[in-house]
Amino acid sequence: MDATIAVTALSALAQQHRLAIFRRLVELGPAGAFAGEIAEHLGLAANTLSFHLRTLQQAGLAVPEPQGRNIRYRADFAAMQGLVDYLTENCCGGDRNGCAPAKSTSACC
Repeated sequence: MDATIAVTALSALAQQHRLAIFRRLVELGPAGAFAGEIAEHLGLAANTLSFHLRTLQQAGLAVPEPQGRNIRYRADFAAMQGLVDYLTENCCGGDRNGCAPAKSTSACC
């Protein structure tokens, strides 16, 4: 990933509703959700959601899949991992093992 792509992705996420939408898509995993389901869950108007989904899509973070008259959206996990990798590629002088996050004590993940 180059800096231009990273800046575009980070810019897309640097807004409260878009960050919430992306986090919801990540939470839902590969199944994703229809736009209406996302709007209902987050309490957003359909036109507001569409605007933010388009921005996430243009940044390469959300992938639309038309299904009949509806569109299912999924997080692009490869793009998300690419962004994380870009942000951490020089961590600890290139030795990522030295800066790995502490293990979570929760039952999840």
